[in-house]
Order: sequence, then structure tokens, then C-alpha cells
Amino acid sequence: MNKAEKVAFVIKSLQELYPTIPIPLNHKDPYTLLIAVLLSAQSTDVRVNTITPLLFAKADNPNDMVKLSIEEIREVIKPVGLSPMKSKGIYGLSKIILEKHNGNVPQSFEALEALPAVGHKTASVVMAQAFGVPAFPVDTHIHRLMYRWGFSNGKNVVQTEKDAKRLFPKEKWNDLHLQIIWYGREYCPARGWDIEKDVITKRIGRKTVLKKHGF
Repeated sequence: MNKAEKVAFVIKSLQELYPTIPIPLNHKDPYTLLIAVLLSAQSTDVRVNTITPLLFAKADNPNDMVKLSIEEIREVIKPVGLSPMKSKGIYGLSKIILEKHNGNVPQSFEALEALPAVGHKTASVVMAQAFGVPAFPVDTHIHRLMYRWGFSNGKNVVQTEKDAKRLFPKEKWNDLHLQIIWYGREYCPARGWDIEKDVITKRIGRKTVLKKHGF
């Protein structure tokens, strides 16, 4: 298969496996999604989903969040890790959203990335999942699979994102980035990988990856 055929095979396979795509992080609106994504940095979605109900019971909007102290926020979110940075970020971005954006999460990459503790990946998730703007947030699963499938060189997530956007149709970005995440978790993990179950990589994978696993 040439690269275009491989891309088409990936899209078709993922659509068959995940015709309806669950959102990994529980949320009810753009603000709670933004907070959940921020908390997910270097943590797991499962852990974040156990902590956000506790935090949102205290404050699920920027107005209530700034009524808490940074220390109060930190006490709740400690289990997800990096709580000193994340608690300051949550308080700081809530304050800015109130002061500069009338209490609403901004709907542009530039404004989101200007918020404390919000990087490009977090902004991309919010733009895609909250506002439906085409984006391709790259997490560790997407970075790993794009390399294993021979679609990117694996050097860094910036390059992986560029390659994904170049290869996949823009109208499919928002579905595909989630489908690839779920596929990576279920069939192509970093550890305990059973390539026999990983039908996509087994069919189109990078030769060096397949050879390493006896194919």
C-alpha cells in the first residue's frame, strides 16, 4: 500500500471500530472541559474523572473558582499530580476569564494559549471538543501510533501534529484524534503490546517496528 492507501485504511478501520466516539474526560461545558484537560497533564483520564466531581462540587464556573484559594484548589486536585502548578493555573485562568472574557472560555487558540497553564495541546482539545473547530491534539498515544504506522518520524509532538494535519482530511481531525487515542489504549499500548491484536499496525506498520516484533 502507498501512503494514501494506508491513510484510507486507518480512517476506515477506526470508523468501523469507533462509529460513536466517547469523550475521555467528563465535563458539562467548555469551562469544565478546560479544567479537566489542564488536570490531565501527566496524569490519567481515569484519575482526573475521579477528582473533577470533587472540584466541581465546590466550583464549576470561574466565578466560584476564584472564591476558593489556590491552596483550597490544590488540596482537592493533589491526587492528579503537579498540584502546585495546576492549582495556580486554574485560579489564574479563572480570574482572566472573568476579567477579560466576560466569564466565558475564549474561542480562539491565541486567547486560550494566553491563559495560565494552557498550552497548545490543551487549547486544541478545547477548540475541538467544546467548540467544534478542527484541531489535532497530539497525546502520547497519537505520537506513538503515528510513528508505528510510518506517518511521522517520532521526533516530537509538534512534527507529529503537522504530519497528522497534512495526511488526514481536515473534516475528520476532531473524530480521528479521539479514535486514535482509544485505539492506542486498547490495541497499541506502549507496554504489553500484542501486535496480533493490533490489526492496523500489523497491516501497515513501519518495517523496523514490525521486524522488531518478529514480523
